Amino acid sequence: MSDRLKALADAGVSIWLDDLSRERIETGNLAEVVAEKSVVGVTTNPTIFAAAIANGERYDAQVRDLVAGGADVDTVIFELTTEDVRNACDILAPVADATKDDGRVSIEVEPTLANDTEATIASAKALWTAVDRPNALIKIPATLEGLPAITAAIAEGISVNVTLIFSVERYRAVMDAYLSGLEQAREKGLDLSTIRSVASFFVSRVDTEVDARLEKLGSDEALALRGQAAVANARLAYAAFEEVHAGERWQTLAAAGAHAQRPLWASTGVKNPDYPDTLYVTDLVVADTVNTMPEKTLAAFADHGEVKGDQVSGRAAEAQEVFDRLEAAGIDVTDVFLTLETEGVEKFKASWLELIDTVKGQMEKAGA
Repeated sequence: MSDRLKALADAGVSIWLDDLSRERIETGNLAEVVAEKSVVGVTTNPTIFAAAIANGERYDAQVRDLVAGGADVDTVIFELTTEDVRNACDILAPVADATKDDGRVSIEVEPTLANDTEATIASAKALWTAVDRPNALIKIPATLEGLPAITAAIAEGISVNVTLIFSVERYRAVMDAYLSGLEQAREKGLDLSTIRSVASFFVSRVDTEVDARLEKLGSDEALALRGQAAVANARLAYAAFEEVHAGERWQTLAAAGAHAQRPLWASTGVKNPDYPDTLYVTDLVVADTVNTMPEKTLAAFADHGEVKGDQVSGRAAEAQEVFDRLEAAGIDVTDVFLTLETEGVEKFKASWLELIDTVKGQMEKAGA
């Protein structure tokens, strides 16, 4: 057991692995990281699945069977990915049984549907039914069209990982969508205690975008602000989380058995080599949060990460000051977040097309 990762978990941070493959499942590696590295959840995306399917022979037999049965590429993707998530859910089931909110495995709705509410709802229902595990989470993007889909899914008793959140303003809308879904579920007589949700707040991409704009401005004042926006943004998000969960609306739902929608720090791999490789873990330690890490970041923290106590609570004023200085230096923060969301959706779509191409290639080999 890694002492550093255990210290992180003991500080109230749920450590999730941002990776999944059939090889990881079948070799026992996933069970191993759960047992030895304090990992209590898994997140996936199309890029992760494309890499797993391209690099592994463990999918070949299933692909051959599906191709022989006349399945199209969308069906093959659906069957391969839901099987992996179902099996990962089974490995994480003891964690889910032993903890209030962890032991969860996330799978994403088709990214090309990010701007289509009804199709997103249909995709979420299909994935939830196919995986058929209470510890699954269905990833829905926090686009404007995604918000009503989040509410609709929660209202049906589907547990949701809300993804692609960049701004605190949108995060507030996400929390509202979650509470609205819980209220509708309660009206239907559903057991609120069975519904879980996390809100995935993207971190490193904020610094990447803001730093590029600061460097373009080039003033000493601008350059001095590099590497500060992402952590400040996450700290403001946590303050919003605390505010909403101190409110009467949430307290009423909690009394009816509802679980809080925890903030999840996503995109925590450091992209700038000038920054510490554990920056978005160390500086975002606070209870009741999740940090989902690519294996490289997990390994880096296990090796030399530091837990310096709560780095988030009570630091909203300091975080807001960073944004005031960014605005003063000439950064259009609203445009930053709009750009990040637009790019985020496009990247998700591109990774989906990459997955389609990868699976088509495997299907052609299987049919040869």
